Amino acid sequence: MDDAESAGGAPLRRVTAHAPNPPYAPAACSITRRGGANDGASLLAYGVPAVIGRVRAPGSLPGVQVFFLVFLPFALGHYISSLLRNVNAILAPQLMAELSLTPAQLGLLTSAYFFSFALVQLPVGVALDRYGPRRVQFAMLCVAAVGALAFAGSRELNQLLLARALMGVGLAGCFMAAVKSISIWISPAKLPSVQGYLIAAGGLGAASGTLPVRLALHYVDWRWLFIALAAGCAVIALLIYLLAPTPPEAPRKPQRLPLRSILAEVYAHPVFRDTAALVLIPHAVFFGIQGLWIARWLNDVAHFDQQAIAWLLYLGMAAVIFGAISVGMITEWAARRNIAPLSVAAAGIAVYIAIQCGFVLNWAPSYQLLSVLFTLVGTITGIEYAIVAQAMPPGLTGRASTCLNLLIFLGAFAVQAGFGAIVGLWRPDALQHYPAIAYQAAFGVLVLLQTVGLVRFLMRRRGGRARSGKMAAINSKEDYETGSLRPARQREARPDR
Repeated sequence: MDDAESAGGAPLRRVTAHAPNPPYAPAACSITRRGGANDGASLLAYGVPAVIGRVRAPGSLPGVQVFFLVFLPFALGHYISSLLRNVNAILAPQLMAELSLTPAQLGLLTSAYFFSFALVQLPVGVALDRYGPRRVQFAMLCVAAVGALAFAGSRELNQLLLARALMGVGLAGCFMAAVKSISIWISPAKLPSVQGYLIAAGGLGAASGTLPVRLALHYVDWRWLFIALAAGCAVIALLIYLLAPTPPEAPRKPQRLPLRSILAEVYAHPVFRDTAALVLIPHAVFFGIQGLWIARWLNDVAHFDQQAIAWLLYLGMAAVIFGAISVGMITEWAARRNIAPLSVAAAGIAVYIAIQCGFVLNWAPSYQLLSVLFTLVGTITGIEYAIVAQAMPPGLTGRASTCLNLLIFLGAFAVQAGFGAIVGLWRPDALQHYPAIAYQAAFGVLVLLQTVGLVRFLMRRRGGRARSGKMAAINSKEDYETGSLRPARQREARPDR
């Protein structure tokens, strides 16, 4: 500890956190005065980095600070990402009328977000592991703000496509940066619940993109709405930059594996493969359908007006909040009874496919219930992030999560665009409503695709094939709660069971 003199002459004590890298030392200090009132001078004596992005060791923050400095800023980023991802479901009638879009063109416009989102996942994962979530998320949310402004000023389909794609690039790291951040500052035993709360924040954002947007359109047009959303992206970026702490920089290995080798290690991991085989397609269906085609189905097949559709979408997205929190609680409850998280996912996906069969069969007695259950039960697909994050070494969590996101959002792009292409094979009526059989065919294709992964999981389980390494560790209660707390070298040296 060193003593220094402030501008007012009062002694200051500087406590330096244990950081392996000297450049972090100025930012790692906390300053306390023994006397005097010139606090501003004391802060300036050690520089602005003493306040902004302070280096703090994982586990050193109390719960209240973790919530306000870590969870809340990144959850707001995920909130606005989900809002912008789903807002086209409400704007679709205005966009189709103003630009004379076909269902295929509308699907392409909306899915451009998913395509660009997926393209930058791998660079985002590398950046998160190398530079940390605070700096990466600040820069990317600024890009999202530019994309939202460009969307507000676009006049043609091509311009809207480029602006929508730019928004996808800027928002591509919102959820992964939050996952990376909470995996650093929150104990592994609490990850499923906290990630459930994070997904719930996304559900709140998606809900905000339904009825609240519909009400806002009574006072402003969609262009001014996107100007306001651009301002929101900029404000959240600033909050993350000012509030989020920075962990001590980990020593870099003298020899780095090529990116191809690192990605091959992620994709070859048995937990990653088993999880993706079961949950990937249902997750892509969840993102691709609830962000656009549920609203069109309610209009074309159920013949609800726009106000009723907004209410039903709002209820569905609100159900995401309840569903996400419930999934985290159920997963922790199952872990205490030695039930694998992947088995919980399989049970939920079986129910999810059964609900989609209601769309295939055109279950008329309760169209409203089908639309809400689709989003409520679909939240089970978010469990794959917790499974993969706990199985990977700490140095690969960012890349593993973004590899998973790459596949999910490429799938969501294919689902959203492909669904519109299938529906467009039929002719609309005089009111531009497409027939129920068009939606039945599209949902039937999705059900078949998802059933393949579920059948594979059940066959592997019935055959009693042993899972290797860390999959077995996750399935046991003790290692599920404490395995990720071991030092990386100890975990890597641990023999497979």
